[in-house]
Amino acid sequence: MTVRVRFAPSPTGYLHIGGARTAMYNQLFAKAMGGKYILRIEDTDLERSDRKFEEAQIEDLKWLGITHDEGPDVGGEYGPYRQSERLHIYKDWAQKLIDKGHAFHCFCTEEELTAKKEAAEKLNLPPVYDGTCRKINKDEAAKRVANGEQAVIRFHVQDKAYDFQDGVRGHVTFPQGMVGDFVIMRANGIPVYNFAVVVDDASMKITHVIRAEEHLNNTLRQLMLYEAFSVKPPEFSHVSLLIGEDRQKLSKRHGATSVRLYQEMNYLPIALLNYLCLLGWSHPEEKDVFNPHELGTLFNLNRFTKASAIYDVNKLNYINGQHLRLMPVDQILIHAEKTIPMDHPFHKMDEEWKLRAVTVFKDKMNFFQDLAPLLEILFTTAVSEDAEYKEAMAWETTPQIREYLRGEIEIAITQGKKFVTADDVTIWSDHIKGELKIKGKQLFMGMRAVLTHQAHGSELKFIIPLTPIDVLEKRIK
Repeated sequence: MTVRVRFAPSPTGYLHIGGARTAMYNQLFAKAMGGKYILRIEDTDLERSDRKFEEAQIEDLKWLGITHDEGPDVGGEYGPYRQSERLHIYKDWAQKLIDKGHAFHCFCTEEELTAKKEAAEKLNLPPVYDGTCRKINKDEAAKRVANGEQAVIRFHVQDKAYDFQDGVRGHVTFPQGMVGDFVIMRANGIPVYNFAVVVDDASMKITHVIRAEEHLNNTLRQLMLYEAFSVKPPEFSHVSLLIGEDRQKLSKRHGATSVRLYQEMNYLPIALLNYLCLLGWSHPEEKDVFNPHELGTLFNLNRFTKASAIYDVNKLNYINGQHLRLMPVDQILIHAEKTIPMDHPFHKMDEEWKLRAVTVFKDKMNFFQDLAPLLEILFTTAVSEDAEYKEAMAWETTPQIREYLRGEIEIAITQGKKFVTADDVTIWSDHIKGELKIKGKQLFMGMRAVLTHQAHGSELKFIIPLTPIDVLEKRIK
């Protein structure tokens, strides 16, 4: 058996990160099992569906590195892959159920259904369909439809319990009487979600369905339909819900929820995938930072967890930083340079200087745009208001350090140097320690206060050689 899985978004907006996680899990499982990953577009919500969102979702999936083997843009032997192009298929499958006595036309109006529901509630009965139209002969019903009467098609529910083995939840049982005869086709010929999903999955030979826990209740109606069609259901795995730190379902109030926004905020696609992978699944080697595309057979359904996954932006930012630091320095520079204002002195520096700057500061970066504020220590002449800086400047040893360094910088300027070297910084430190007899905190914090106007920061031997000598001159004066 060839494993076949699918991701089936609705094109009513940009790709949600929860949807991206589902797509990733399906693709990873297909790769691990040597199977196929299918993209199917559920666009039967005619009012809200928009082709521009379909295209945007496909673009976002490609940005994440999630590519499909079959789909509306690449084709395949089980197409079409848009539900709006499969209406004739749903009509045929619905007719099969009618012919087998598993479905029937229902002519009840909305007003009648509302009255039935209210009457049932008054008697403390479940508000399920009472079966009025089930008694109509199917040939008579067909004539009434042919004569223009409006009718939906309802599925005839068998009064029995259903159960299945879920890849994440374990054994799941649905007691009898949970649902009544439900609609599978609207009067306008548009299929209802649960019916369309079963027809699509059955006709596309989907073997495994990996989806969010919120779809668990849909499984009951789908199992009923599979049974009526005499089709073996796929193996279901309902992965954990994404929730915010307030333990509510993830929404915009918890931050960005669309993949497009994370792309605009310069998150690395591999980092976003890495983090999403951990929201409901754990790496067998207990890694937090990894490339999901390289998991191979390490990805399996046994590593899923039932517990809801708390979406933690700080953890995502940390993982983004870890992946950023794994990039070659020249690649970090290409991306980071685009985030720095054009009038920034950074752009006047040569390539070698820029690469050294990125090398020095990359360990403090979670995002490409973090470089610009980190560079300020190399160009600013502003004086810190920090108490520790003021304390260091007040030491009686600091003026000695300043006078010595003033002379050294003046010598470097007369020699035509634009920058001093790491060796220069080491010589200065050794002289202050050996000749001026200043050691320890007074030495290192004193030098830093004089040369950077800060009390703390990166090692002086790294940042001072990157600081233009005219900036050092202004600071020391």
